[in-house]
Amino acid sequence: MAEHSINDFEASDITGHTVRLSDMAGKVVLIVNTASQCGFTPQFGGLEALWQAYRDQGLVIMGFPSNEFGHQDPGSNEDINSFCQLNYGVSFPMMAKVEVNGGDTHPLFGWLKTEAPGLLGSKAIKWNFTKFLVGRDGQVIRRYAPQDTPEKLAADIEAALAT
Repeated sequence: MAEHSINDFEASDITGHTVRLSDMAGKVVLIVNTASQCGFTPQFGGLEALWQAYRDQGLVIMGFPSNEFGHQDPGSNEDINSFCQLNYGVSFPMMAKVEVNGGDTHPLFGWLKTEAPGLLGSKAIKWNFTKFLVGRDGQVIRRYAPQDTPEKLAADIEAALAT
């Protein structure tokens, strides 16, 4: 069966527990592939600020670590979790490390890339901190490039929360 919304997926959180994305039905979800040793790593602070500002209105942020780009997240899930909490005060859900490209792509990222291709229709994720905004209906609203800072997403998040 083909997946038709974010609600059709499951993922493991950073502690290994299964998360059914259907549990987030009716919420706006921002999905980000993250890395702890990247030039964009300071975006964790901006993501946490978005989480603090909008979570009570229905925003969920999910960070998915990936070690695919420059081997910039080589640590264990436990190491990554500690780093994010210690250095950026991350309290939004962090998920277990995943592959976002290639033969072992996590099914969620396969679906996200199909629903919101990148520049010139490219499906591949090019670098850490690519972001996908998913609406309350479980459908992808938009894909954002790594250099799009979390602060730049606020207006789109507010619009999605208003629907």
